Amino acid sequence: MKNFLVKTIANAAALAVAVFLLKPDISLTGDSTGHQALTLILVALIFGVVNFVVKPIVKLLSFPLFILTLGLITLVVNALMLMLTSWLAGTLDLAFHVDGFWTAVLGGVIVSIVSWAMHIMLPDED
Repeated sequence: MKNFLVKTIANAAALAVAVFLLKPDISLTGDSTGHQALTLILVALIFGVVNFVVKPIVKLLSFPLFILTLGLITLVVNALMLMLTSWLAGTLDLAFHVDGFWTAVLGGVIVSIVSWAMHIMLPDED
């Protein structure tokens, strides 16, 4: 349970950095800071589920592209996972939106780097 909580906090922090750095193109709106924080936690949960369920399937189906591009297709897969998270958040009436594919690519890079750094800093035991 602690590992799940740590990963959710790391995803929320990574998404917050992406929202901050790409402000007009990745938006997180809300009435108050508390509402925005709750929305960010819920979006991080959605992002975690998408990365746990959908991403391995996409990676398996696109395995030849991983070999062909020497792993650079990971940027596209991460962007698609972020866009899917944005779509699911919109479906659930959460105020999180990613505007466009190239914004998702850049956001995916930011989320990956910040999430990696957060996983190094935060404890990882159950």
